[in-house]
Amino acid sequence: MSVRSRRSDPGISFSEKELFDLAAAWIVLSVAFAFLLAPFHRSESVSIDTFLTMVGPSFLTVGVGFLLHELGHKVVAIEYGQLAEFRADYGMLFLAMISGLAGFLFAAPGAVYHRGRVTVRENGHIALAGPATNLLLALLFSPFMLFPGLIGLVGHLGILINLFLAAFNMLPFGPLDGRTVLRWSKPAFAIAFGGSLLVLAGFLYLFGFW
Repeated sequence: MSVRSRRSDPGISFSEKELFDLAAAWIVLSVAFAFLLAPFHRSESVSIDTFLTMVGPSFLTVGVGFLLHELGHKVVAIEYGQLAEFRADYGMLFLAMISGLAGFLFAAPGAVYHRGRVTVRENGHIALAGPATNLLLALLFSPFMLFPGLIGLVGHLGILINLFLAAFNMLPFGPLDGRTVLRWSKPAFAIAFGGSLLVLAGFLYLFGFW
């Protein structure tokens, strides 16, 4: 069966369940990251106003980075004729919130599940689409760093979070994207993983985490 014949209906649609799961994951990850950035519950020097100020940047950086990462997978899967939907893992979302409250963030909020006939190469493309989306987002956030104040903070966090998401998801272990990309192409994996790590390390060296 040719790729063209599998693309008879390339339109992207979302079920109510999928939209609910995406919204839940976006909200939980964003709030958990805000707890990490402004732990008013653990530090007397951090006010609740500071925490509330951090919620907005968290939605725009962590939330958008996660959401578009998953949509990158979905778009490419659909292009290859797959049935693809995001499903949240509510147990892992609960863990993400608890870890954010505790002072670190462990997040595996869910995944895009797709089914249908697909080659190893096409599956590699689907997997690579998520980290590639994060690298593009990091580039798009970079102009915001030229501005002072909250806009500059959004730019800094947007770059940092998306570079981290790209590098982390390219790890060749378990259900992460890197394992699927490596199975398809070792050169593509080396370029994507090595490049993500290099850019992330360079950013941290020049600008730091915070």
